[in-house]
Amino acid sequence: MKALRLEELGRLEVVDLPDPEPGAGEVRLRIIATGICGSDIHGFTGENGRRFPGQVMGHESVARIDALGAGVEGLTLGDIATFNPVVVPEAEADAFRGREQMAPGKHVIGVAREVVSSFAQLIVVPARNVVPLPASMPVELGALIEPLAVSVHAVRRSGVGAGDRVLVAGGGPIGQSVVLALQMAGVERIAVTELSASRRELVSQLGATALDAAGDDVVERIHAALGGEADVAIDAVGVEPTLRTSLQATRIGGTVCLVGMGAPKLGLDAFLVSTQERTIVGSFTYSAQDFRDAAAWIGQAPAQAAALITKTVPLAEGHAAFAELAAHADIPGKVLIRIDETEPIRTPDPSRDTDEEQR
Repeated sequence: MKALRLEELGRLEVVDLPDPEPGAGEVRLRIIATGICGSDIHGFTGENGRRFPGQVMGHESVARIDALGAGVEGLTLGDIATFNPVVVPEAEADAFRGREQMAPGKHVIGVAREVVSSFAQLIVVPARNVVPLPASMPVELGALIEPLAVSVHAVRRSGVGAGDRVLVAGGGPIGQSVVLALQMAGVERIAVTELSASRRELVSQLGATALDAAGDDVVERIHAALGGEADVAIDAVGVEPTLRTSLQATRIGGTVCLVGMGAPKLGLDAFLVSTQERTIVGSFTYSAQDFRDAAAWIGQAPAQAAALITKTVPLAEGHAAFAELAAHADIPGKVLIRIDETEPIRTPDPSRDTDEEQR
């Protein structure tokens, strides 16, 4: 099989690897497309120290079921599916049900260096991690499920209610997914702060109010857009300026959820937390139920979901796509690497001008 392997930091190559065979209780998936995650980019550049030369990355994928190992039931060859990358040992499954991402013995496909992950034509995963998808859905939307699951968990951690006013700090791919997760939860008053004009345009297409994050009056503009102070802020960036804005824009007693991990350490104005009794909560990946719920919603093919995909590229152009994203190119949404070029998927039309494509 072909795979996109990290040969050294900053360099990916397409290589030939042996086809994997599923063992008992495992499923082999033939990957159709895999999204490039921000953590993959940081691994490519060496910024996060969580990816290593010789590794095949990838965890935001849609596939078809290609082979079943012994004892696997309830799955059908050829069906479209995705996989939950958080793999929990069976011995810990009961104790960590509903909080699988906290299981000490877990590994994450795409992060674990010894696992050949889904920037490859074939991958083997436990059958319990496979999530079948409707045959009727546009297949490329399956690659959006994993980042949406991250956002579903963040929204649930924040305790947001349908009638709340919500600020999303950051309009990149995670912030965009947070908007969808808030819409899943019935939230209507959503403001997103973002420096990039192209991302603000995309966020507007999703139905949220997009605001330029720059300027000393950003908090006043957030309040004006929401019709009052935010009840909840979800920081999808995780750097000091976005945390500061999140704290300043929320009401007394409000909640700030940190899901973005842009910096390992953050300074904050402690008085904005203590004297006004705000709550800061963390959010990390997702539970198995969060993942299933995200898959069920994407399976309905919501019209706004397709806007999150900016472009697809073939496997042979994988290195170039990574390099472009690492150089902070003006790409507002998700880039998918198309692994199986025989599978018909939506590809943005390159003949359209840039502004139209971004919309």
